[in-house]
Amino acid sequence: MTKLEAIIQPSKLESVKEALIELGVQGMTISDVRGHGRQKGHTEVYRGREYTVDLLPKIKLELVLADEQVSAATEAIIKAAATGKIGDGKIFLSKVDEVIRIRNQERGAAAL
Repeated sequence: MTKLEAIIQPSKLESVKEALIELGVQGMTISDVRGHGRQKGHTEVYRGREYTVDLLPKIKLELVLADEQVSAATEAIIKAAATGKIGDGKIFLSKVDEVIRIRNQERGAAAL
């Protein structure tokens, strides 16, 4: 099993969600987050004063997938979220040792 964490633009959430649902992804956790990468934010003017917005709004998706779903899900996210511009986001993959469903104590892939 693999945990996939993706940081994407808020405007791309619906297209990414649809792409993952098409693949048969059963569950995902979505959070509103703030941060920056290489773009380091930007400056804006409000009421005549300039200020720096260095933590930009992003969406974080978290999924735990069977290993055979990982490459298809990764490609679906890349295809749905890419604009070709800076700030498109990142995908992080890490191994998951065990999953336990709290309701009935199922373990492993059955708990996904």
